[in-house]
Amino acid sequence: MSARRHRHPIFARLYARTSPAVERKGQAEHRAEMLAGLEGRVVEVGAGNGLNFAHYPATVTEVVAVEPEPYLRRRAAEAAETAPVPVTVLDGVADEIPAPDGAFDAAVASLVLCSVPDQAVSLAELQRVLRRGGELRFYEHVLATGRLGTVQRRLDAWGIWPRLSGGCHGARDTAAAIARAGFAIERCRRFPFAVGPVDVPHIIGTARRD
Repeated sequence: MSARRHRHPIFARLYARTSPAVERKGQAEHRAEMLAGLEGRVVEVGAGNGLNFAHYPATVTEVVAVEPEPYLRRRAAEAAETAPVPVTVLDGVADEIPAPDGAFDAAVASLVLCSVPDQAVSLAELQRVLRRGGELRFYEHVLATGRLGTVQRRLDAWGIWPRLSGGCHGARDTAAAIARAGFAIERCRRFPFAVGPVDVPHIIGTARRD
């Protein structure tokens, strides 16, 4: 994919500016919950501006963080300098992770599977770089039911939401996509969380590669 496709300069700067307030509203606790008890060598796709880095436990030996958007990648590199575990930030995308097969004990997908072009391709790539029995930790916003779900589908179908939000799709059933990719979901907590004025369903969970 071209580098231009992954340049979202306005969205990236807006995200970096507004994310601290969202973290204070509860997102920081969600990240800590997602990463609790994680061990070994970890790949994180779509690392954004590195908001997960502070929450990695000491049992993690290394994090390889992949982020394609240049501005957010620079911010992630800054966050890596004060992370409690070693973090290397790389240019890359979730559907072409720069790592060999079975290189990681765990993978982290945090508010990124909404934005990848094809969830099946990205999840297959996460399967590839995980060792047998490795974990996938995920934290994502997902498709709602009822009227909100109808609105999400329409905004995606008309291309409105992806254009406004750096490629994000609001109408994805990400837990189902993870299961279809061959991961065994061990835990998945669904809950409402208001990033803006509306409560949107989110999920936090753990899945395992066979």
